[in-house]
Amino acid sequence: MLQFAGSDSSEESEISKAESMSRRNHLHDEMRWRSVGMLQAGAKQSAVARKLNVNCSVIHRLRNHYQRDENATRRRRCGRRRIATTTDDRNLLPCARRRRKLTAR
Repeated sequence: MLQFAGSDSSEESEISKAESMSRRNHLHDEMRWRSVGMLQAGAKQSAVARKLNVNCSVIHRLRNHYQRDENATRRRRCGRRRIATTTDDRNLLPCARRRRKLTAR
């Protein structure tokens, strides 16, 4: 059966987009807020995860994040995660000043 693009509701089109993408790195902000709304309306985490085509752990982490911070948006990050702590930095700085021409190990 043929369907016209104008006849689809926005929710159905988003769900079809979600189903067509087999793997996503994250939920977009609109989908995150929609899932928070569903959870606040009383839907179960498994039902929300099934509807958005994501793993239950994604919804669980989102719910915990929202309860802790009262915010569902993603934190903006750039670059690689830091492995060295501030204590390590304090110890490395004098060492780097002493031996300026050596590369970091």
